[in-house]
Amino acid sequence: MDRKTLIEILGPFPTKVDLNPTILESTGYDDYIQEKVEYNVEPNERVKAYILIPKDLKGKRAVAFCHHQHASDYNLGKSQVVGLAGDPNQAYAKELAERGYITFAPDAIAFEERNWHSNKESWWGVEYFELATRLIRGQTLLAKVLHDISVGIDYLISRPEVNKQKIGFIGHSYGARMAMTTPVFDRRVKAAVANCYFVSYRSNLDKEKEVRIPMEFCVPNILQHGDIGDIVRLIEPCSLYLSAAADDKWSQDAKEIYDYAKPAFKQGELKLKIWPTRHAFTKEMRQEAYAFLDKHLLN
Repeated sequence: MDRKTLIEILGPFPTKVDLNPTILESTGYDDYIQEKVEYNVEPNERVKAYILIPKDLKGKRAVAFCHHQHASDYNLGKSQVVGLAGDPNQAYAKELAERGYITFAPDAIAFEERNWHSNKESWWGVEYFELATRLIRGQTLLAKVLHDISVGIDYLISRPEVNKQKIGFIGHSYGARMAMTTPVFDRRVKAAVANCYFVSYRSNLDKEKEVRIPMEFCVPNILQHGDIGDIVRLIEPCSLYLSAAADDKWSQDAKEIYDYAKPAFKQGELKLKIWPTRHAFTKEMRQEAYAFLDKHLLN
């Protein structure tokens, strides 16, 4: 599978429109300013996000796009990764801002302020709707999610504080899936960290492995062209760190994916580390993830 084929099988992508961005609020913290912003991703569709800007900013700064997890909790998204709600171990946008990065955290479609379902606890309502209604029109949810991320990067590079050549990406679980796919679609990402999601499509077909295909990864006919390892091979020249967990069914194919993809990396770095833990993003795991971003974005 090559990049052109992958983009073709994802189906048509939405058309980009003028961002028409606005700052909704600004809050000062010890080390950074947190702005809540809003911008267009499609006609009549606006997305809210947080951007965290270090207070000691001098000149342009590297940026980390911080994608939230899934966890079947559609009430949480951007707020968790900036440390306003949920699990403190998921607050990597906050920690990276304290480390000196500009960080950016939008809601993915169906999550937090993009969860329009009347039953906010529904685990399937909005996301299933967004998947199914696209499939019957010959579109995919993955194309939409990647489009929204790319528009988020458009917003980032419109900011005068951002170094356009130093764009990173980090995510846990759902965020890891996007860390493995976004650099293929949007070459502006120079380094990415994927934590705890490494399951091949073929493993998802095996009922004994007790894993399921995530909704945004439901792409018709993709197995005719390749698997997750083939997607990871296309990330190069972006550098990618696969941070996996030994006691985690969602990390079960990490070594296989790494071994298959490694030969394709000639310019960028492909790194794998398997941690003796469960499906988590522990402090130690995060510190090594941040060091990887430092290596490729700050040096």
